[in-house]
Amino acid sequence: MGDLNFTEILVILVVGLLLFGPNKIPEFARQCGRAVNMFKKGLKEGLEEEAPAAPAKEEPAKSLTDQSVKS
Repeated sequence: MGDLNFTEILVILVVGLLLFGPNKIPEFARQCGRAVNMFKKGLKEGLEEEAPAAPAKEEPAKSLTDQSVKS
């Protein structure tokens, strides 16, 4: 169902050329490229926001020998 062979792709390209004309095709491709770049940038920013912040450094636990016991 999802297989496109060479002749089908060629027919789609010819129909697109006839509908939009040779002047609109580069403009359309440029806009598609910008849209893909904006999508990638937004995706990257979204992933950076979801990433957990660096954990704060914890002080090592004091052992019983380090604590002085006052009597």
